[in-house]
Amino acid sequence: MWLKEVKSLAIPEIKVIKFERYQDQRGYFTEPFRKSQIINHPSLQEFKNKEIVQISESFSKPGTLRGLHFQWNPYMGKLVRTIQGRMIDIIVDLRKRSPTYGKGILYDMPEQKEIDEWIWVPEGFAHGNMFTEETKIEYLCTGEYNGACEAGISPLAGDIDWSLNNKKLLKELKEHMQSDNVIITDKDKNAMTVKEWLEDPRSKEMTYQEQ
Repeated sequence: MWLKEVKSLAIPEIKVIKFERYQDQRGYFTEPFRKSQIINHPSLQEFKNKEIVQISESFSKPGTLRGLHFQWNPYMGKLVRTIQGRMIDIIVDLRKRSPTYGKGILYDMPEQKEIDEWIWVPEGFAHGNMFTEETKIEYLCTGEYNGACEAGISPLAGDIDWSLNNKKLLKELKEHMQSDNVIITDKDKNAMTVKEWLEDPRSKEMTYQEQ
């Protein structure tokens, strides 16, 4: 992994990790993940205490909207990247007492050539994706999936605070969500609002801790 750059997004715990590909006449070679490079970066010290225990992959058709999902017991942080196509990543802060509680951010992640990137979504955040074309993505997860301790926020919830976002990207998301061609499961569409989750006794599982 040729780690090139790490940057924080509008919610600083969300990181984008850019890495390079070695290219020649044959094609390219890269190491998408090398833990020693991750944990030695000053902006990624939290990874020293984390272990990747599950790798997940999904393929989505154009118009698909997934999420917003989160779990506890075990908590699941995710490194997510686009292998093919284009993903817009969707993240909402659900950590009680967090200064950005209830705020959502978007990050555009199209397939790239010379440089690839991960987005790091820590524990305590709801996560989903929007796809504008056929897309394959990969997740490296710090917890194994446990459906008994999973819940969701509807991406259509009217009380998500989108004020931290680029207006153009937010407009694209809203047009996508309102389209007759959007592909979304009933489970995701009818999931909780932010307020409903805050009032749910299980929300105590998501608590903000200062870094």
